[in-house]
Amino acid sequence: MKSAQIPPASSAGATRPRTGTEAYLNHPTFGLLYRVCCIDDQRELFSTLYAQRLFFVVTSTPEGFQFDPVGRSDSRILLEHRLRNLRRTGDSPAEYNQLQVVYKQTFQ
Repeated sequence: MKSAQIPPASSAGATRPRTGTEAYLNHPTFGLLYRVCCIDDQRELFSTLYAQRLFFVVTSTPEGFQFDPVGRSDSRILLEHRLRNLRRTGDSPAEYNQLQVVYKQTFQ
């Protein structure tokens, strides 16, 4: 699969979500995606809403959103890395606990 670049006008309603809230994006081919977790300041991990089999790293830039497909195992590694970072820094115990639930629901 190739990555898709979506300009800001096509991603109306897709804003930078805050931590702890549900966030959705509309992919041009795969439909509604929900945010699994933030990876860093510019990238987030999204999955298809119903099947939870297709995963995308979505990069937000001033030019729009970039959708890069990633495999299930790579998505799991990204989420595990985020969990490790949260545990190590101890900044947000609530986010860590919420992400553990998401990890168990999605990958176990």
